[in-house]
Amino acid sequence: GMRGIFAAGVLHAFGNAGFDPFDLYIGVSAGACHLASHLAGQNSRNFDITLRYSLAPEFINLRRFLTGGHLMDLDWMWEQTITHYRLNLKHIDEKLRSQNKEYLIVATSMETGKALYLQPDENTLEHYLKVSSSLPILYRNILEVNGEKATDGGMANSIPVREAARRGATDITVIRSRPADYVKKGSPVALAVVSCYFRKYPRLVQKFKNRADNYNSAVAFIKNPPPGVRIQQIAPPPRLDVGRTTKDEATLRSAYETGIDYGNRFVHSHAAFAGNK
Repeated sequence: GMRGIFAAGVLHAFGNAGFDPFDLYIGVSAGACHLASHLAGQNSRNFDITLRYSLAPEFINLRRFLTGGHLMDLDWMWEQTITHYRLNLKHIDEKLRSQNKEYLIVATSMETGKALYLQPDENTLEHYLKVSSSLPILYRNILEVNGEKATDGGMANSIPVREAARRGATDITVIRSRPADYVKKGSPVALAVVSCYFRKYPRLVQKFKNRADNYNSAVAFIKNPPPGVRIQQIAPPPRLDVGRTTKDEATLRSAYETGIDYGNRFVHSHAAFAGNK
């Protein structure tokens, strides 16, 4: 959703500063899309797309949703951006390969409810991003990955910080879409809707039931990492009020600029930290 615009700003600052000390990138939903533009060296792409396409009635449309269509039409969005503002897939591929870096896109298996950590190549990247971003119910089509039905990565693992540690990362930077102290609460209404809509997928429903607990446990992990693991987070200030479907340009612009500001600060503090080593 639109909340990722802060992260897009942070990554824009990283890109402009040529700041890229990372070996592993893990992105979920909008965050995976922002990472792809970052890896492609297309620093302002996500913000441009947000203003040019995300605010268009063809993308978010409540009337269409109430009459059985998508609230967020990802098919239209992917068609438009691939035609008019495509990712530089070759650049991403070459960067990852030549610098021996790894980029994973998180999706959720509808059958098992488990997180899928997808490693894209030039041919699969755009599809994997779409799967990771396909918010259940708001986008009504069901997509597949390697023959497996899959949906939005945030269902299974919206802050994949434990997965990064499990893969051996010892110095982790988390870019959040919510303020640092945000506590996720379960929504009985959302649970009722998801339970009804996905009754054929009981494990997915179970995962949704545990979503708030999993989220809050990831936040606790960030605050108390295991020995030998350093975790830093860049989180928006509480005053930044961007909802999943915010369509107000001034709000989005302000969130993006705040992200750039926080990203620049992080780059400078990182340079100071490295200099003092």
